[in-house]
Amino acid sequence: MGTSRLFRIFVVLGSAFMILLIIIYWDDVGVSHLYLHTPVSPGPKIPHAPPPQRPQTSRTPSFLSDIDAFVNQFLEPGTGEPTDPVPPDTSNQSEKAEERYIPRREWKIHLTPLAAELRERQRRRLLQEMCANDSVVFPGKNRSFDDIPNKELDHLIVDDRHGIIYCYVPKVACSNWKRIMIVLSESMLRDGVPQRDPLAIPRDLVHNSSMHFTFNKFWKRYGKFAKHLMKVKLKKYTKFLFVRDPFVRLISAYRNKFELRNEDFYRRFAQVMLRRYGNQPTPPASVDEAFSVGIHPSFSHFIQYLLDPQTEKEMPFNEHWRQVYRLCHPCQIQYDFVGHLETAEEDAEHLLRQLRVDNVVEFPTSHRNLTASSWEADWFSTVPVEARRELYKLYEPDFRLFGYDRPEWILNE
Repeated sequence: MGTSRLFRIFVVLGSAFMILLIIIYWDDVGVSHLYLHTPVSPGPKIPHAPPPQRPQTSRTPSFLSDIDAFVNQFLEPGTGEPTDPVPPDTSNQSEKAEERYIPRREWKIHLTPLAAELRERQRRRLLQEMCANDSVVFPGKNRSFDDIPNKELDHLIVDDRHGIIYCYVPKVACSNWKRIMIVLSESMLRDGVPQRDPLAIPRDLVHNSSMHFTFNKFWKRYGKFAKHLMKVKLKKYTKFLFVRDPFVRLISAYRNKFELRNEDFYRRFAQVMLRRYGNQPTPPASVDEAFSVGIHPSFSHFIQYLLDPQTEKEMPFNEHWRQVYRLCHPCQIQYDFVGHLETAEEDAEHLLRQLRVDNVVEFPTSHRNLTASSWEADWFSTVPVEARRELYKLYEPDFRLFGYDRPEWILNE
């Protein structure tokens, strides 16, 4: 009996001793086995230049932070390293330039909502099916990527730093996505430091072509190797675009370019519409003069302009109303992510998480007065039914490629 009790005492003391030993030697022994990509021991000391220092941040105790990192390596794709690798400093810039690297702000424990994941998969699957469907016909559908003219590749923005290609579609939150691409590619500096706040980037710079490296610029930089490099990046990089209901996008373009004072669009397009369809043989010379007397093309005039064969004989559709299949070539480029403006916030969060930059930048929430789908019937009430049906034929590929229902309530009234 005494021997059994003495044995139990030794077992308890031995266990306590082992627990104490683990706590004391945790950082030196145990943690090194948590990361498969971290050496177990530092190895022999060989003289070499000191590595660049990461920005100092407050940390939780080593034990807890290591546990957090260990958990997150199973929740997020990648190597499981606690932070992204710091790029080497190759320049002698100011101290602020040391902040070039944008660290992940924190380790989030989160999973992509199943509904968002399934929805996005369905969109990509539908796009592939429609491109293979012979009943969906539109110009350029069956050409190869090599056959796409260089001038038609100007909407594909490349970020080599993160391996991202974004095809921007005007009137589909492209201003905010361009802002994000500027932040990620670090193409805008402020006092020698990359701009990190998307909303701090002025609107005139957002749409300045010099701020973005697009596919159509490859020829100037790479010459005869341009097309090959494009295809390499298309294969290796994550490619995404955002779309919206085609008719609602047209309404949004009209509101923005013709109901507001825009001198450039007034001279290039509004005056043409007023002369052809508005019974204004000599429209006012400037947008201010036109607005002062209450003259601007109606939405019906705008639709007439789109349907007029003479329009595209003079020049291709402006990017604000050009079809998405002509801007982004979805049957030649296999997109990894197709977002919809109607679910923009959820889709943006999902995408940034998928790109592993959700702790670097957030999609700016827009509080502007957006064009609602429910307004379609009111806007098209002044457009003859036959014209509506012709317009649908013009944009039918976008409806079908991206999963938007045929608007029967507009086409059959």
